[in-house]
Amino acid sequence: MLPEIHIGPLTLQTFGICFALAFIGAGAVIWRRLEEIGKPVDWAYEMGFAALVGGMVGSRLDFILENYSDVKGDLLGNIFSGSGLVWYGGAIGGAIGVFLWAWWRGFLTLALLDLAAPALALGYAIGRVGCQLSGDGDYGKAWNGPWAMAYPDGTKPTDQTVHPTPVYETLTMGLVALVLWRLRDRFTNGTLFALYLLLAGTERFLVEFIRRNDDVAIGLTQAQLISVAMMIAGGVWLLVAFRRAPRTATA
Repeated sequence: MLPEIHIGPLTLQTFGICFALAFIGAGAVIWRRLEEIGKPVDWAYEMGFAALVGGMVGSRLDFILENYSDVKGDLLGNIFSGSGLVWYGGAIGGAIGVFLWAWWRGFLTLALLDLAAPALALGYAIGRVGCQLSGDGDYGKAWNGPWAMAYPDGTKPTDQTVHPTPVYETLTMGLVALVLWRLRDRFTNGTLFALYLLLAGTERFLVEFIRRNDDVAIGLTQAQLISVAMMIAGGVWLLVAFRRAPRTATA
């Protein structure tokens, strides 16, 4: 666990470093795939910038909406504050940013979704490394198993041993990213993205059972409800795609 790195007078947050590395890693995957499908590789920079701007705006707006009663006295200050970034708002804002960019470039097609699938999984896996290093509270419930960990020096410290759920998510989503990358030429027309929805949704749905998030409905957390929607969307999409796929005649 290493929430901060001190280099002379500079103090770097490891979560921020991993956030940047997640963008770089995802951008490298997109760059490689753009090259493979004959599109300008410079689009990787543009997509990354659109996702970053959209993600920051969406994250800040989500934070403001969720905490309006606490921040209404200084809305402008909170909008430009460096704290209070919400993942879901960032994901939605980032997606909107990329879609607007794709519309501008004339690339608003299912191929865009397939292009993004391995990059999204890899970026998530790297981002969870930042959660682990910073001990930001995304760890799991109390546990005394063989690889249980405490986070006494985290940004949200705990001396109690818990499930190191960021490690679980990094390993799982790293494997998902590898699988999606290996299948990039076998699934097209959005099918690869549908597989991402199914796998990423399943991963988050399961890990939530050992995380510390509160239930919001029918015994499930907010993340689990979103994960269920992802799994249903991905599963139905795959089912329709496979049913429509041409079948080879047999003798």
